[in-house]
Amino acid sequence: MIEIKQLLEKQENAILVGVIHQDINEEIANEHIDELEFLAETAGAVCIKKFLQKLPYPNPKTYVGSGKLDEISDYITQNEVDIVIFDDELSPSQLRNIERALDIKILDRNILILDIFASRAQTFHSKTQVELAQLQYMLPRLTRMWTHLERQKGGIGLRGPGESQIETDRRIIQQRIALMKERLREIDKQMATQRGNRGQIVRVALVGYTNVGKSTIMNLLSKSEVFAENKLFATLDTTVRKVVIENLPLLLTDTVGFIRKLPKQLIDSFKSTLDEVREADLLLHVLDISHPNFEEHFNIVNQTLTELDGKDKPTIIIFNKIDAYIQKHEENPSDLDELKKTWMAKLNQQKCVFISAQNKENIEELKNVIYEKVKIIFQTRYPYHHFLY
Repeated sequence: MIEIKQLLEKQENAILVGVIHQDINEEIANEHIDELEFLAETAGAVCIKKFLQKLPYPNPKTYVGSGKLDEISDYITQNEVDIVIFDDELSPSQLRNIERALDIKILDRNILILDIFASRAQTFHSKTQVELAQLQYMLPRLTRMWTHLERQKGGIGLRGPGESQIETDRRIIQQRIALMKERLREIDKQMATQRGNRGQIVRVALVGYTNVGKSTIMNLLSKSEVFAENKLFATLDTTVRKVVIENLPLLLTDTVGFIRKLPKQLIDSFKSTLDEVREADLLLHVLDISHPNFEEHFNIVNQTLTELDGKDKPTIIIFNKIDAYIQKHEENPSDLDELKKTWMAKLNQQKCVFISAQNKENIEELKNVIYEKVKIIFQTRYPYHHFLY
């Protein structure tokens, strides 16, 4: 696997840069850059300064205005800064212009997420998916990368007469992309066969924003030990476990978490992983109720589900981390009871459950709700199997 050089091998001091524009207000922009800080910390950096600028739209040449760029440059000169991270995808020309102005390592949100995915990938499947996304991101940006990809060539005779380094690198990357796509097609066939071999057992998929507790819920329901921690994208590889609630079997799948501004390359390359969502009979949509912007997270996940043709599937809404929510609202402990009565608790006529996976609160209620939903699906599929209900 061709690895993009690990951009955050050691803890580096990072500056974060975002824009408040006509599509997002200051509150949302601050939430976005706070999430960018969490991404940077997950990758191994430490944020020492945040810059936000109000503009009608991001500057097409340098993302921020020239005055703000000078301000950032002055800060870099006066402080120990290793890296500047921008909260949106930067075009190749923006990257070139910003690097010339700041003379420091520049990342955008996409390459930061790709770097985290690369560090999280464990299996051959996920490593192949991440490499494909990295290569597709890298290809149009070769003019500002020092790749030395000629070391990866297969031997003498591949370089054309007079061919420049950039042309050689581009051709090597295109060949590698074609190879990764072919490998993923083979893996997709194998995974489709595996899904087909599962028979007609009811399939349930955990979906949600990253870091909402899906893997912890997976461990509780399946009594297994799926890796879980308080970091973004702790789970990349799809995990499937057989679960029996009372006398009813089902297959439970833990999927990769979603996030705002998820790079298109990742959605494309993780298609086979997300097929588990497309083919699920029931979705468990997990929300971190303690997060101040969980409603936005809900909408982002729903938008992604719509793109995956999974929006209209039967769904149970799981409001997780009620312990953290109550702790934040100690002065008004009844807030949670009030919240349960709001429109969220009756969302799209889908059943809602309020739990704490960490403290194992209301897990039996969750199991009962899943049981009732799965029983309806099973009754529809096997109308004569009365012994199960």
